[in-house]
Amino acid sequence: MGMRSAEGTSGAKSTATTEGSSVGRPPLLLMAAVAQGLEALGLCVVVVANLIDSASGQAYRSSSAIALIVMELIVAAGVAWIASGIARVLPWSRTPAVMTQVITAMIAVWLLEANRFWWGVPALLLVVAGLAGLFAPASLRALTRRR
Repeated sequence: MGMRSAEGTSGAKSTATTEGSSVGRPPLLLMAAVAQGLEALGLCVVVVANLIDSASGQAYRSSSAIALIVMELIVAAGVAWIASGIARVLPWSRTPAVMTQVITAMIAVWLLEANRFWWGVPALLLVVAGLAGLFAPASLRALTRRR
């Protein structure tokens, strides 16, 4: 019980190595990537809605609407890039993904307080799915940098 044999330690190493390589992409990490991707898609829907408002003359000012649309496109591209990083199990993607989820949570609460339930509830559900996927133990192990 108290002694380790050479077979026991090498067996533990091979199991850990085999486990790390066979797991690859944990299912909950894939769920986080899908949630992040759906958030990017939601931003693209907002861009289309703003384009329609701007083209129909319902935007407050067309110059500010165009600037807002450009910024939304840049943010959507960034969120999609982070989702791609999570899907490819790249360690750099964890921190930006968590930050994106926190910001999305604040926006979701703001939408719910403004009685925009059709936007707020899905955003909040995506936040819960994204954070659950990112903080699952298998996901944390997969996204940890190896030295």
